[in-house]
Amino acid sequence: MPGRNEGTDRSCPVCSGPLGLGDSGPDALVDALQASESRFRAAFADAGIGMALIGSDDRIIEANPAFAAMIGHEAPNLVRTHIHEIIDPEDNPRRLYLELVRGERDRLRVEKQLKHREGHAVWSNVTISLIRDGAGQPMYTLAMVEDVTEQRLLGDQLAYQAMHDPLTRLPNRTLFFERLNALFGPGQLGDAAGDLGEVGYPGDAGDAATEPVGAVELDGLAKLDGLDGLDEIADLVGLVDLPDLTTLPGLTGPDEASGPDDQGKRVGLCYLDLDGFAAINETLGHHVGDELLVAVAARLEHGFARGDGRLVARLGGDEFAVLVCDSDGSAQLTELATELVKMLEEPFDVAGQQLAVTASVGVVERRIVETTPTDLLKDADATLYWSKADGRARWTLYDPDRGAHQLTRQRLATALRPALERGEFTVEYQPLVGLADGTVHGAEALVRWRHPRYGTLSPDRFIPLAEESGAIVPLGKWVLEESCRQAKLWLLEFPEAETFVSVNLAARQIWDSDVVADVAAALKLTGLPARLLQLEITESAVLGPGGRPVQALQALADMGIRIAIDDFGTGYSNLAYLSRLPVHVLKLDGSFIEGFRDPAPGGRPDSRFRRTDADEQIVGAMVQLAHALGLTVTAEGIENASQAERLRLTGCDTAQGWYFARPGEAERIAAILREGRVRSA
Repeated sequence: MPGRNEGTDRSCPVCSGPLGLGDSGPDALVDALQASESRFRAAFADAGIGMALIGSDDRIIEANPAFAAMIGHEAPNLVRTHIHEIIDPEDNPRRLYLELVRGERDRLRVEKQLKHREGHAVWSNVTISLIRDGAGQPMYTLAMVEDVTEQRLLGDQLAYQAMHDPLTRLPNRTLFFERLNALFGPGQLGDAAGDLGEVGYPGDAGDAATEPVGAVELDGLAKLDGLDGLDEIADLVGLVDLPDLTTLPGLTGPDEASGPDDQGKRVGLCYLDLDGFAAINETLGHHVGDELLVAVAARLEHGFARGDGRLVARLGGDEFAVLVCDSDGSAQLTELATELVKMLEEPFDVAGQQLAVTASVGVVERRIVETTPTDLLKDADATLYWSKADGRARWTLYDPDRGAHQLTRQRLATALRPALERGEFTVEYQPLVGLADGTVHGAEALVRWRHPRYGTLSPDRFIPLAEESGAIVPLGKWVLEESCRQAKLWLLEFPEAETFVSVNLAARQIWDSDVVADVAAALKLTGLPARLLQLEITESAVLGPGGRPVQALQALADMGIRIAIDDFGTGYSNLAYLSRLPVHVLKLDGSFIEGFRDPAPGGRPDSRFRRTDADEQIVGAMVQLAHALGLTVTAEGIENASQAERLRLTGCDTAQGWYFARPGEAERIAAILREGRVRSA
């Protein structure tokens, strides 16, 4: 074998140690040496793993047939071939290799691309071991090479499938978040991952989903000892020790997250959702919906996936995202969103027919140091919701003030039920005054939330949230019981006044609970006569689909409860239902009352006063209609004496508003009842 040591110590050129034959004679020593070399040569030549013996000048001394076949050569032709003709040199592996040949380490392992004779690459795991002479000085290096091309290709395929949507072939949610998180990670992590592509990544060099193998070392291993069989060689290949990746060049530690150059870097996100996609799935079938998604994805990728600075991804369902990794500012993002909306408005040819779809887009753009991936996605999702709520087929730029308002709404919605359990709600009352005599006929119950952080909240701040969340059912039941209890107290103190209490009834209370049973239970619990309870319900709730509201109202009316239609004139205004439903009172919306003003000075014509005259005519007509049907009329929002007097002249029965009294504690109603009258027009 070339380069065999001819020293008197008769050390083996492979195991680099004395043969250990004790006091045997020269012939026995020669025989043992030949037997050892024969065993090694057989293992070397017949091994299924590629092997090459390399000199200190980086040229191949000998290669076995498996290694030669791996790269498309004959074994003899590789002798004296420089190793860099087969394996490209790289900074970090080269540094480690030089440490090895200097004797500073015994072994290292790297993943490398080998150059095949026909030009294609062969991926391999290469384990390089140092062979020393009898004095422990470096002599050769032994490279053992395992072909992992198939595993590499399979790994690449699996990595691609894990990171891409199977339907549209766009990057999926996982890859989107990998890329987004990389923008906020250590400053140079992305570049370092690219630099380590050939050395340590079984997947694509820039694919953040793959795990690094890296250039690694085995320190302190025993020297080779004869290599008696292929099992020993195979064991050698699997012995690896993974180092801390932060020790590799180009990778920073956690304390080096970003440098001064990153302070001004910006990121932008367009988060879009197709309008009406569910209807297409339901009417035309999911196969058509899938084809539409593929067509949308192709259009988005063609129009907006430009270079490394942008990523177009499908996040799931009909939701897509365009990530701009180095944004120039909100103007760039809004221009991009405009293009998105316009591009998707063009009809799609799908399944032999043209489909027209639109998209709503939420736009978020800001400096990276001012946000986090979680906040960016949360705000983008909220902005998409705003875009849908604002009419669809449009884009909406994130507004911090609106975001803060939404956050407050969410906090309030979450806190509603616990607040009810903690007793944070209270009921205030506003008198319902007879316009003819100025006496209090009843009082409307108005719930208030004594919030520990936001102070006293009026119903318009939290009732819509309670209706959306379903908390209106337990809250409404509590208000009903509390109001009935208070009305019973008024009855006990002022039995001749017969003061009723008017309680608002939400539509969801009718649909999500047995409102008839709830009302009956409240009356029984408090002892209030049914005739002194009035329930207010809006037109939209009365005229909802199905017959449940009508049946419930009829049952309540049969109990002797008064039914009032709140905000009359602003809903469906279907007058036919007034003759079919058990309605007793119409409450006119305050918008009609605003027009009741003093006549124009000097008789001069004024459009504002022409509207006043029209409002007065409308109110008068509604009062006459209500009286003709046997109903009474209540006007809301009375602010001055002139309004009260003019409403009285139209024949309106009762009124409420700040002119008479603001909503307040129940004792204020009692005080008015003691006086007998409130101020009148």
